[in-house]
Amino acid sequence: MLSQGSLPGFDPAIPTDRLYLAIFPDPAYAARFEAFAAKHLAARRIEGKPVQASRLHLTLFHLGDFTELPPGLATQAAEALTHLEVEPFSIRFDQIGSFSNRSSHGDFVLTSSDGNEALLALHRQLAMHLNAAALNAYTKGSFTPHMTLAYNKPTVPVQQIEPVVWPAHEVVLVHSLLGKTRHIRVADKLLYQR
Repeated sequence: MLSQGSLPGFDPAIPTDRLYLAIFPDPAYAARFEAFAAKHLAARRIEGKPVQASRLHLTLFHLGDFTELPPGLATQAAEALTHLEVEPFSIRFDQIGSFSNRSSHGDFVLTSSDGNEALLALHRQLAMHLNAAALNAYTKGSFTPHMTLAYNKPTVPVQQIEPVVWPAHEVVLVHSLLGKTRHIRVADKLLYQR
């Protein structure tokens, strides 16, 4: 029996739009991360280029992939972002490798073995504001802080590295046009000093 998705006219729609909340390193740190990624890919004899500096980020909340953004979703997420009250802090990564060893390919990432209490507190606070904005469907699941350095690469074991520390200054709501490597900044919130 054919599934509905296999009937003519019922092909699954291919998402074109993604909405997410993230922290981006400033341009100087992003350029360092891109060079760092290229060095580590080469050391492991993994071919291909790393993620471009301007696209490197740490995702806080993935709000979904859509064939078009649902009405009001970006506005609600931007409103939740306005309530965030956090001082600038630093993010620390001390591990590098594949995010998952479940298949032969995966994302090559920076992550951490522990710590990042300020980042975790920001994540909890932002979840609270998203829930208050009726976006609790997007705050489910676990949060593993990481930065993807390269996509779809042969998997390699996670290794400890000398800690990499970088400052977080703002949280950004991004509308990504999938497959076009175009990222539109919808809203942002500077992390302020009291």
